[in-house]
Amino acid sequence: MKMCAQDIEFTLIRSERKTADIVIERSGDVVVRAPIGVEDEKIREVVADRALWVHRSLAEWEDLNASRKHRPLVQGQGFAYLGRSYRLKFVPDSDVPLRLKNGRWELSEAFVAREGEPAARKAFRDFYIAKGLQIFSERVQQLAVLVGVEPGEVAVKELGYHWASCGAGGAINFHWKTLMAPQSVIDYIVVHELCHLRHRDHSDAFWNEVDKVLPRFRERKEWLRLNGAAMDI
Repeated sequence: MKMCAQDIEFTLIRSERKTADIVIERSGDVVVRAPIGVEDEKIREVVADRALWVHRSLAEWEDLNASRKHRPLVQGQGFAYLGRSYRLKFVPDSDVPLRLKNGRWELSEAFVAREGEPAARKAFRDFYIAKGLQIFSERVQQLAVLVGVEPGEVAVKELGYHWASCGAGGAINFHWKTLMAPQSVIDYIVVHELCHLRHRDHSDAFWNEVDKVLPRFRERKEWLRLNGAAMDI
């Protein structure tokens, strides 16, 4: 539901929660999550009271995303994996379109010539998805014990402007781009979603739960905020 308070346009999402929460999504959209019973006018007052914070956050988002663009697929270009940048090397041909070998991305020239650049970029996504499914499945199971929850199925896919999401039955989805982040940040994303199996909002109780497992989670959260826009191919 689209609403407006002063000059701030936002999307309102109502759910079974106790408090209202305002977030700036990775897309730059302002989203307000609020309890079902709260009147529209009260929600507008909450947004108006935090108007200065919203405008500052939107200005910061614009600064962080000003340089967002695809990296060219050229020899020597760096692409990140688990927090480290690896240079791209073209090889004449290969039994697979793309592999990470000897500290280099090896991309088949024959594959690119035959299938085109979009297919080459998809080869990167397929690599992250395949590796991510193994990494996230392992970390979800290990960290779920610390959170005290029983997660469902794990998937790695395209999630638009979300790093991760929780689904029905405790299913957890992760964006393939998260595989560009360091392992410590990946663990933060995992713990974040696992704690949402206990608390669906971003209340103090939720963040306290995150803090129990990752006492220095704020550093990892800040890394993601500052570097998230650059995590692209």
